[in-house]
Amino acid sequence: MGLISGVLGLLFGSGRNVVRETAEVFRENSDAGAQRTATLQGQAMAQFGAEFQVGQKGGYDRFMDGLNRLPRPALALGTLGLFVAAMVDPLWFAARMQGIALVPEPLWWLLGVIVSFYFGARHQAKVQDLQREIGATMLRAPTVLANLETLRQLRSDSPGVADPGPDATLAEQVSKPDANPALEDWRRLQTY
Repeated sequence: MGLISGVLGLLFGSGRNVVRETAEVFRENSDAGAQRTATLQGQAMAQFGAEFQVGQKGGYDRFMDGLNRLPRPALALGTLGLFVAAMVDPLWFAARMQGIALVPEPLWWLLGVIVSFYFGARHQAKVQDLQREIGATMLRAPTVLANLETLRQLRSDSPGVADPGPDATLAEQVSKPDANPALEDWRRLQTY
């Protein structure tokens, strides 16, 4: 027993654990590592909290934070506004799109790079496809305007909407009253 107690005293005695200390040379102590990680995370969170405290920011910092939040909503609402403008006043919209068609291609590339950098992971091919789609849409604008004019002429409150035009047969058929048995019965009853 004395030998075993001596060996155990040598390994674990005097408040030291030789086996644990030797193992920690090859593998990190999990408890100590978790404690260090918790301390590090706590310090990082305290630093972030101190950075984002409202009381410490000046007027300029608050203004810049607000300004940085504007581009995404402005682009989204502006795009929706273009759809509304296209429906409300197609001629105004078509005139603006004609102006966009005159923008040189290098400027489109520059705009695409800036927007891609700002929003991240956008591809230049998307910008070029968008430009081609805008061009195709602009080619359809005269047809749409002609269709709108035709629809406007077909409204029931438009003057001359029922005019048969130069077709004599149609004019004769329109001016001849249809047979209406109910109306004839009513007229017969009114004469009695």
